[in-house]
Amino acid sequence: MGTEEKYYPGLDGVIAAETSISFLDTKLGEIVIKGYDLIELSKTKEYLDIVHLLLENSLPSAVEKAAVEERLKVEYEVPQEVINILNQLPKQTHPMDGLRTGISALAGYDDQLEDNSESLNKGRAYKLLSKVPNIVANSYRLINKEEPIQPLQELSYSANFFYMITGRKPSPLEEQIFDKSLVLYSEHELPNSTFTARVIASTLSDLYGALTGAVASLKGHLHGGANEAVMYMLLEAKTVVNFEELLQKKLYNKEKIMGFGHRVYMKKMDPRALMMKEALKQLCDMKGDDLLYQMCEAGERVMEREKGLYPNLDYYAAPVYWMLGIPIPLYTPIFFSSRTIGLCAHVIEQHNHNRLYRPRVNYIGERHILSK
Repeated sequence: MGTEEKYYPGLDGVIAAETSISFLDTKLGEIVIKGYDLIELSKTKEYLDIVHLLLENSLPSAVEKAAVEERLKVEYEVPQEVINILNQLPKQTHPMDGLRTGISALAGYDDQLEDNSESLNKGRAYKLLSKVPNIVANSYRLINKEEPIQPLQELSYSANFFYMITGRKPSPLEEQIFDKSLVLYSEHELPNSTFTARVIASTLSDLYGALTGAVASLKGHLHGGANEAVMYMLLEAKTVVNFEELLQKKLYNKEKIMGFGHRVYMKKMDPRALMMKEALKQLCDMKGDDLLYQMCEAGERVMEREKGLYPNLDYYAAPVYWMLGIPIPLYTPIFFSSRTIGLCAHVIEQHNHNRLYRPRVNYIGERHILSK
């Protein structure tokens, strides 16, 4: 016996925040970031352009963009004590758990942690953007009993990130495609991890705490973990025919198939996925091996025919990362690293215009009266 209020499972369709950061315009098919179409941005702009746009509210000039990169490079190093903590984690630790631990530990090095002013939060955002790739790469290396790798100052931000997770410098095409993936993952309105970060921030908790919670949210296979699951399916199948059969079998068994469907993109392909599909084609052409591209296209046809479902970003990001030589367990941490800028922007906005989140429930349990 609950209230008479309308119940929306999963808060589906509920407007939970007002924001000037981003908006999924399903009518026009656009992902709006500070007034710009993200897909159009991804064709001509780089990740650091998006960083400046989300933190400083404008696309940067060449001088401003160079200043952002220099500011990030100064903060690349992670405190040795944090590295020592990561080195103590058990070998079976998931890289997302290593990332969560590392971000949480960074909070201890902020002596103004209780001050959530916009200026200090922006400074924290730049520091996190600098250090998160380092934590991603080295938590994974330490978990696997490998020596930490040091950032290379002479490389661009994206090229250095690529180097730290693969151990090699990218080719120009690899750097361009990797950077584009960071742009496409950078911000996406109010998915679970962003909502989590805003809920935590609404208590006036700090930026590190909000992002730590967001890591835990993004780890789940129904959110960021989907890209890993997609790659494991492709590797299991090995051929186009086997992949089609694998998907048919999963559909017959009513299993959820990762990489398809999206709460917002219900009747069409995620526009970000189309950009990664094009990137996959470029990489396949460069390497003279289009097997993964053919498998993914075959999977698209099966899912559209059988379920009317279309690929989301994770479906094509996974084989792109595989072709770039990135270890599968790092796919979701890279997603989070990309999204760090969007998360920071949302936390800053929440702190600047705060109202504590405190929803209600529709009670469906019993009521009892204690006898006297």
